[in-house]
Amino acid sequence: MSKKKIRKEIESDQNPFALSTGDMMSGLMFVFVLLLSALMLQIQKQSERTKRQIEDYNQIKREIYIDLKKEFGKDTLRWNAKIDSAKLSIRFEKTSTLFDTGESDLKADLKEILDDFFPRYMLLITKDQYRASIEEIRIEGYADSRGKYEKNMELSQARARTILNYCIQKAMPDTVVDNETTMETWAKSKLTANGHSSSHLIYENGQENFDLSRRVEFRVRTNAESKMEEILDSLQLKD
Repeated sequence: MSKKKIRKEIESDQNPFALSTGDMMSGLMFVFVLLLSALMLQIQKQSERTKRQIEDYNQIKREIYIDLKKEFGKDTLRWNAKIDSAKLSIRFEKTSTLFDTGESDLKADLKEILDDFFPRYMLLITKDQYRASIEEIRIEGYADSRGKYEKNMELSQARARTILNYCIQKAMPDTVVDNETTMETWAKSKLTANGHSSSHLIYENGQENFDLSRRVEFRVRTNAESKMEEILDSLQLKD
């Protein structure tokens, strides 16, 4: 037996815990694979959970839209109104029949529409399956591109505010919606008036439709948007 081989055997006998570099790398690689597998499994579970949450939020929006169509679909023609699935809004068009030019006082036709529409609208969106998801009910006023932007902003805001004040009077103060909260109190906590002037015009065949640009919308804003942001935060995907 050579002296070199004898020396290696002696060193191995003196340190029985000694591992070769290859053995150490194999052990570290095994640990790394285990950690990576655990991490991938966690990411997969989080991804599946996130998909379910997103689907739940989108399902609420779909159900609200279906209920809006079911409740008001037959009324939209006589109201000159349209229901928008993307915005969850009911758009009342041709405001020339609802307001006098340059004025924010409600005409009789609009009062008649709101008397019919708003109580039914409130009963729909305060259903048990929707109420907790409603973040805001926006009453939005819009103008066409004619006239000064600032003047149109004042007018669209004034019209939205006038409608809000009128609707509050129709909010059924004797109706309880949740833990003794009245419909009127709930409405005051959710309703907002928003003027947009001519910032969101409606075009048809490349030309502005002035009648459609002048409009009032009731738009439901759910908490889906804020929930999405929370999900992105948890995944650290936001900038």
